[in-house]
Amino acid sequence: MTAQPTVLPAPRRGRSTLAVLAGLVTIFVLSLAVDQVFHALDIYPPWGVEMKETSLLVLALSYRVVIQVFGCYLTARLAPQAPMRHAIILGIVGFVLSTAGAVATISAGNMGPAWYPIALVISSLPCAWLGGWLYRGKQGD
Repeated sequence: MTAQPTVLPAPRRGRSTLAVLAGLVTIFVLSLAVDQVFHALDIYPPWGVEMKETSLLVLALSYRVVIQVFGCYLTARLAPQAPMRHAIILGIVGFVLSTAGAVATISAGNMGPAWYPIALVISSLPCAWLGGWLYRGKQGD
């Protein structure tokens, strides 16, 4: 006997989609908000000016990792079932979007060192796993 794949009823599929979108929007909005604060405080150069300083890129990467974990945690929290799967799906979406951004940025050749967009790609799935794991740990699973 073979196992049949589980198909979610329409209301759960909608909630699953909204959980992933909520995490994605949260990551996007919080990242831009923190970026804007650092630009307004003159920690970062003005928008459109290349940021080459390693210390500033490490700063950006550090808060983006925290924000990614939080967004994946939120997705797991909002998921109607299988919270870790939802967090990983968001991680895959982040991996795809980060890869596209890295390819575009590195191809442009004038957007700072290549390690930064590559680090964003590499961090996507571990951050997703950590966000899902933190939610599961909170549930006592």
